[in-house]
Amino acid sequence: MGSMGKMVMRFLQKRSLATLPSHLIEKGQNRVVEASLTLIRERAKLKAELVQALGGSIATTCLLGVPLGHNSSFLQGPAFAPPRIREAIWCGSTNSATEKGKELKDPRVLSDAGDVPIQEMRDCGIEDERLMKTVSDSVKFVMEEPPLRPLVLGGDHSISYPVVRAVTEHLGGPVDILHLDAHPDIYHSFEGNKYSHASSFARIMEGGHARRLLQVGIRSITKEGREQGKRFGVEQYEMHSFIKDRDFLENLKLGEGVKGVYISIDVDCLDPAFAPGVSHLEPGGLSFRDVMNIVQNLQGDIVATDVVEFNPQRDTVDGMTAMVAAKLVRELTSKMSKLAH
Repeated sequence: MGSMGKMVMRFLQKRSLATLPSHLIEKGQNRVVEASLTLIRERAKLKAELVQALGGSIATTCLLGVPLGHNSSFLQGPAFAPPRIREAIWCGSTNSATEKGKELKDPRVLSDAGDVPIQEMRDCGIEDERLMKTVSDSVKFVMEEPPLRPLVLGGDHSISYPVVRAVTEHLGGPVDILHLDAHPDIYHSFEGNKYSHASSFARIMEGGHARRLLQVGIRSITKEGREQGKRFGVEQYEMHSFIKDRDFLENLKLGEGVKGVYISIDVDCLDPAFAPGVSHLEPGGLSFRDVMNIVQNLQGDIVATDVVEFNPQRDTVDGMTAMVAAKLVRELTSKMSKLAH
């Protein structure tokens, strides 16, 4: 269906909802949300039972897709990313081993709880406040099934707020966050939207969900971005000084004294030469190996991660950025999963 057809469908759906009594709309929305959460809860439970039956896992990475793109300020293509990333993870052009030798086909290393049905809920008139709560609840369902730990596939960067909120509420305290991005995403309310993908880390810091927030790869930052960074005590590492900062960033030690480490990777942290399939092309970014060096050398207990802002609608014909996003997922999986020896 073309963009005009989708607009017409949305209009008709809103008109249809408008003709129903409010209590019927609310009851229907409640059923849709409960069904959505039941799907994630039961899938997570089943995957955890399988891992427990196999034995030997201390931490198992569990994929959770959040195909949400409407909070993007430019293009909404990231909503289509989760299935494309999964397809690339299992693409026959490469094998299933990570760089550190972990085997992705081992369900104790990598599991999958499926996607939160964002579009289906939006089509029922469910607004952002409740969508964000549903994302948080879905993440908690994964974390309530040890040894699963969530690796969330975006989606635009607005999803990081409900994910981090869920992680810290489940663990009972703040985390340290390593955030790789071309932008700080810390506007108070971008274009009047407090849930904008450009405001997610303002919500995280306001909520006290992070003790430390390190932002790496920054090369598109406004006066407000710097002021907000100072307000919240954010450690912002801009690309113009990366050569000077490299040794520190490739030897990070995070998470001591808090509940662990959260890693958020916006694919546009990478230079467009490595990842052209993003909504916001910002030259002068990190190389893929720069990102790997930072992530693989990091010392700390990784409790959850996300990979966001891959836009399949901007990717090359051969799916180059899908493979890059999949590689990020593979290596984050390797970092977060732990098997007993």
